[in-house]
Amino acid sequence: MTRRDLVKYYLLNLALPLVVLAIVTLGVRELILAWPTGETVVNRDLQAHRTALMDRLTDYGTSLSDMPYIVALTLIAIIVFRLAYKRWRESIFLAASVWGQSLVFLATTELVGRHRPEVKHLDPAPPTSSFPSGHASAAVGFYCAVALILSLHVRNRVAQVVFWVLGVAAPLIVSYSRLYRGMHHLSDVLWGLLLGVVCLVVAARAILFKREPDVRTAPRPEAAVAGRPGRPRPDTTA
Repeated sequence: MTRRDLVKYYLLNLALPLVVLAIVTLGVRELILAWPTGETVVNRDLQAHRTALMDRLTDYGTSLSDMPYIVALTLIAIIVFRLAYKRWRESIFLAASVWGQSLVFLATTELVGRHRPEVKHLDPAPPTSSFPSGHASAAVGFYCAVALILSLHVRNRVAQVVFWVLGVAAPLIVSYSRLYRGMHHLSDVLWGLLLGVVCLVVAARAILFKREPDVRTAPRPEAAVAGRPGRPRPDTTA
């Protein structure tokens, strides 16, 4: 591929899907704001059953996807994967998965705001909108991406299952923790999880599973010239 072909490829297969996802996210948020969903009942029920132990556990749970931790873990994983696999593909995929969802989140949350649930918040409320949950999307973008990379490089089925159980458990723990602590509505975390999954799939298709041209089957220039039909030679035997 030429440089122009690469730019076109990533614009169509990476940038364009993320732009579409951002537009769809804005549309869904407009629908949620237009029609009250009554989701606060979920947060109030969780607030009514709060305990000191769960307060502490969900504090740890939400920390799994706090921005400083995700940024630091992503940078560390990028270096580790580059050194372990002797190439950049896995590292670039992880960066695209994490930062792709972050770009969509930041682009959409600043345009139309949604208030936090009307319950006591156990964490300081960031200035961003409640919809979608950036914690949930970032957890999918990082932990599930790491699980995918690791599972592709091991043949042991048990290890693959363990990677995916941990990779899926982390976003679910983060999502529940955000709900429990009154920081998001149910639809916020659900769309955050979906946003993370879509960004993960888009990045995987564009980078991790990108098909490279098979140079072995491509015709060589000299072979193409030799096989090109030309003028018939005159018969000089007569």
